[in-house]
Amino acid sequence: MRPPRPWISLVVLLAAGCHRPRAAEVHPQDPSSERAVAQGKVVGLLDRDGVHAWLGIPYAEPPVGPLRWRAPSPQRPWAGTFSAVQFGHACVQIHTPISGRDDDLRGKMMGSEDCLTLNVYAPRFTPQGVPAGKERLPVMVWIHGGGNKLGSSSYFEMARDLVARQGVMVVTVNYRLGVMGWFRHPSLFLGPDASPLDRSGNFGTLDLVLALQWVRDNAAAFGGDPGNVTIFGESAGATNVFSLLAAPPAKGLFHRAIAQSGMPASVTPEAAERFTEDGGDRGSSGELLLSLLQKDGRARDRAGAKAALAAMDGAAVAAYLRGKTADELISVLDAGLFAMYESPALFRDGTVLPREAFLDLVTDAGRYNAVPTLVGTNRDELKLFMALDPAYVDRWLGVLPQIKDVAEYNRTADYASSFWKVAGADWPAALLRRAQGPSVYAYRFDWDEEPKRFGVDLSVLLGAAHGMEIAFVFSHVDEDGFGVQDASNREGMRALSRAMSGYWAQFARAGAPGKGPGGALPEWKPWSDESPESERYMVFDSPAGGGVRMASQPVTVESLTRRLEREPAFDAAPKERCRAYARVVQALKGLTARAGDEDYARFAGGACRPYPAATLLVGSSRR
Repeated sequence: MRPPRPWISLVVLLAAGCHRPRAAEVHPQDPSSERAVAQGKVVGLLDRDGVHAWLGIPYAEPPVGPLRWRAPSPQRPWAGTFSAVQFGHACVQIHTPISGRDDDLRGKMMGSEDCLTLNVYAPRFTPQGVPAGKERLPVMVWIHGGGNKLGSSSYFEMARDLVARQGVMVVTVNYRLGVMGWFRHPSLFLGPDASPLDRSGNFGTLDLVLALQWVRDNAAAFGGDPGNVTIFGESAGATNVFSLLAAPPAKGLFHRAIAQSGMPASVTPEAAERFTEDGGDRGSSGELLLSLLQKDGRARDRAGAKAALAAMDGAAVAAYLRGKTADELISVLDAGLFAMYESPALFRDGTVLPREAFLDLVTDAGRYNAVPTLVGTNRDELKLFMALDPAYVDRWLGVLPQIKDVAEYNRTADYASSFWKVAGADWPAALLRRAQGPSVYAYRFDWDEEPKRFGVDLSVLLGAAHGMEIAFVFSHVDEDGFGVQDASNREGMRALSRAMSGYWAQFARAGAPGKGPGGALPEWKPWSDESPESERYMVFDSPAGGGVRMASQPVTVESLTRRLEREPAFDAAPKERCRAYARVVQALKGLTARAGDEDYARFAGGACRPYPAATLLVGSSRR
C-alpha cells in the first residue's frame, strides 16, 4: 500500500503554481448571469460564495490550419447565447500531474490548438444590478505559469476566493504555449499575407494582448472597470507580465502590473532560428527541423539533415512544418525534468517586443508601458526544482525524498534564489523606480512553516519555494491542495493570506498597496534608493516568522558576485565556484546585453580562466 499522495505531487503542482484542475464538467446555467459582450450574449453559472463564473469564453478564432503561427484573430460574433459553463481546452502541452489525475497519460500530449479562451469571475449581480460608472470593480487579469510550456487558466478556480473576499473581478486566460506560442522560421512568412505581427513569432504574447483587448471591450458587462485593469502572473506568467510592460501593442490595455517570481528574460530572433553552432538556442526552429528530418528518416545524422534542409526551398520547409502535428513537433524536443521542453520564447523582434533586453529598455519611462508595478520573489525559489532533481535528492523506496547533503542543498538554493531575487525583483525595481518614480513596490515571500510528512521535513525540502505564495494571494490557503496546512500553522497561514490578498487587491484598486483595504496593515512603502538604509521591499511571513514588515537589504549582481568569491565552501573546489558563477553569467545574457563573457574572465581575480564557462555548463545536471 503506497502512502497518501498530497505532498508527493506537491512539487510538480507548484511548478506551474497551481492546484489540480477540477475534472471537466458542465455546470447548470444561472439565468441571472446572462450578459451581452461584443460577440453576443453569454450565460454563466453560480459558483460558491456568491460568485458568478463564465467559463471557456473564446476571445480569438481557433489558431488552427492557416491561422497556426499567425497573430490571433478576434473571435467573430456567435449566434444565440454562448453557454459559458465549462472550461475550454488547455493549450497543447505534455501531460504532468498538474494536468489531472490520470497517471496513464503522464508524459503524453494533451490539450488542443483550439484553446484561446478565458474565464471571468465576478460577484453575483442581477442583470439590473451590475455596477456602472464609478462603482465598477477593479479588474485583475491572471496569467498562469508553467515555463510557457505548461498550464491552463482552468487551474485557477481559486480566483473565485479572491473575488469573494476582496470585491474585485478576475479574468484567467489561456495562451498558446511552447512551439505553438513562440516560433520563428523565415519560411513561414514568405507570402504577402504575413504581417509584421505574424513575422514576430511572439504568438503567445499576442494572444495575451488580444485577451486584454477583449477585457477592455467587455469588462463593463460584468461590472468591471476597463479603465482599471491589473495584469498579474507567477513564474512564466510574471515573465509575460514583464514582456507586456515592454510590448508596444499592449500600450494602454492595462494600468497596473504584478510580477510574482518571474524574470524579464527574452532572446534575439537569431537565437530563435539558427543552429546552435551559429548562435541559436537549443530548441530553435533550425534545431527542431534538423531533429524532425532525422526522425522522419530523411537524414541519417546532423550533417545529412543540414544538407537535406539546404536542398528544400522556403515553400517546402513551410509545408513540412505545417504538415506536422503539435505532438510531432514537440516529440523531438528535450522534455527535461518537468516537461518544460527546451524551446526559446519572447523574441526581441522589434515589433511585438523591442530590440533591447528588458533591463536595458526600462531606463526611460517613455520607452515602455510605465504603470504602477509590483515585483517580488520567494526566498527559496529553487528548492521546488531541486526537490525533484536526483542530483540533490534521493528517493527512499522510490518515493520518499531524502536530501543527500542538507548543507549543500541549502547553500545552492540560497545562491540561486538570491540571483532570482536580483533578476526578478531588486534589479527591475531599482530601474523602474528611477524611470517612473515612486510607483514601484517589491516583496520577498518568506513563509516556510510546512510540517513533516512521512518523515520528510517539507520546511527544509521546500521552504518558501517557487509558487508557494499563490494560494496566499488568492485567499485559498484553507483549500490546502498542496497538503501543507495543519493545526500548527493554520492560523498563521490565514493571517498571512488576509494580508497578501488585501495588499494585492488594494494595489489593483488604487495603484498602491498602502496599508491594505482597511488601512490596518503595515504600510507598504515604494522602493527607495535614497540611502543604504532605505526601506525597499515588504517581507511576507506569518506572525510566528516575524510577520509582515519592510526590509532594506537588496541583492545586486555585484553583492552576489562578492559572496560567491568569498564562499568558504568553495575553497577546496574552485571549479564549483566557477560553475556557480558561470550560471549567473549565462542567465544574465537573457536579461541585458551588458552581460558578457568578460565578466566571467574577471571573476575571482581571473581564477576561472582555466575552466571555460561553456565546458562547465554542458552536461551539468545541477542548476
